[in-house]
Amino acid sequence: MAMISLPPDFHYAPVQFIGEDLLPITSKLGVLSYFNGSFTGTGFNTIFRPHSGPPDKTAFPRDNILELNLIQDSITFSEDFGAVPNRGLMSQSNIILNGISYVQAVNDVTNEKTGEADHSPTGIHFEAGLWMNVPPTNNTPVLGESLVRMGSIPHGTTINAQCLAPTSNSSGPPVIPPASLAVQPIGGGEAVPIGSLNASVFTELRRPQDLSKFIAAGTITQDMLDDPNTVLRDAIDGQTILENIVFTVSTMPPPPVFGGGTANIAFLEGDPEVTTPNANAVQMNATFWIEKVQYELKVPKFKRGQAPMKISPTSPGDQHAPVFLVSPPHDITAPRTINVTSIQIQYSQVVLLVFDQLEWPHISVSTLIPSGPVTVPDSVWK
Repeated sequence: MAMISLPPDFHYAPVQFIGEDLLPITSKLGVLSYFNGSFTGTGFNTIFRPHSGPPDKTAFPRDNILELNLIQDSITFSEDFGAVPNRGLMSQSNIILNGISYVQAVNDVTNEKTGEADHSPTGIHFEAGLWMNVPPTNNTPVLGESLVRMGSIPHGTTINAQCLAPTSNSSGPPVIPPASLAVQPIGGGEAVPIGSLNASVFTELRRPQDLSKFIAAGTITQDMLDDPNTVLRDAIDGQTILENIVFTVSTMPPPPVFGGGTANIAFLEGDPEVTTPNANAVQMNATFWIEKVQYELKVPKFKRGQAPMKISPTSPGDQHAPVFLVSPPHDITAPRTINVTSIQIQYSQVVLLVFDQLEWPHISVSTLIPSGPVTVPDSVWK
């Protein structure tokens, strides 16, 4: 699993020079405070890859190959690395940003022989970046508190995605809208028919070509191709979610937010005018749901002073659940049941890739739980 460490003496702060007023040092991560430690989980990835070959054999509809991946996902977040000063001009005051760094690694575990997610892992995505909390400003710009995700991937794309910071929680589970793999002309228009989106059809323009074993196992279905967010809804079906927070960062954020974007290397853009891109990433939208999930733990007898116990809760179906570290502050003389909570992260990310005069959605969805044991607080026993 990826780890993030900074030099022990590193802590971001404004350099204080003689004759300069001291900047007020603030520490506010806001909703980003939930991005703490390491998370692991599973999900589903889809990408239309450009098809390389003789032009007479790779013209539409043979200009693409749809790749489907059952994935293992891991994200590790650093601690708040300090106060980052941004200097305002003239009447705009200076501000302090706070943030965390992150590393994400995604493995493909799609097994064409079994139709299950049990193949030896193959890395398909790596991303390193920053999440930052930007305080509100009242001059240039006039903008509320906002979030920004800055990331870089090995294929040659960097992103700067923003949104206004969420201001409230919603009770209960989230309402997760559908996501679409519809392919459209550049700038929008009527969807272009794509045969590889028919799960029941064997096609050399998809990987895996034959989905029959996956359909039988329920691991890749027509519902998932019609709406990849089906995977997210299925992952929380039957869970007790007490509350959730949702936000969507975008490289093309709606007003009043502005700025940000994507940047791609020459190979992806194809030529200086970007008229023949190989796979130009023009936009990314990513919705995150931060969920407070309640679990039921069955605690056996316990003698105060003995080693903490690691207990896994029961969970619906084959859903993954975190392990809890249980160390009651007093003796437990008879088995008892307690309710505990943990943070769960879900995301749905859509990247628009442009090639052959079309916009191809690249959708990744995942559900993540804490990688290590979650400590049960003493307050649970009161």
